[in-house]
Amino acid sequence: HVQVVESGGGLVQPGGSLRLSCVASGSIFSISAMGWYRQAPGKERELVARITSGGTTNYADSVKARFTISRDNAKNTVYLQMNSLKAEDTAVYYCNVNVVLWAAIGTEYDYWGQGTLVTVSS
Repeated sequence: HVQVVESGGGLVQPGGSLRLSCVASGSIFSISAMGWYRQAPGKERELVARITSGGTTNYADSVKARFTISRDNAKNTVYLQMNSLKAEDTAVYYCNVNVVLWAAIGTEYDYWGQGTLVTVSS
């Protein structure tokens, strides 16, 4: 079984910064892509940023040049550094990981965290 746990959300003023962390644990053989998604009230969940095991990244246009995704493969951890935050960044942020389990090598499974709330407000 795999657990995905996010941390680092909170209340921040416009223009401020936050760093989200996400750790995956369990019977993990390998992790390919890791990503951050967000869902604002009344809106659909959307991709914020994603990073492959090789370090290739992609970002939503709305966060380019403000957010940076990174990962520590040794710790099964992905980070999201968020700078110059805006009110429209307010949302629940979810971590997503694509995992290969020891019990099923060759098959990838998708796991989600429970979400962490980011509120940008003065």
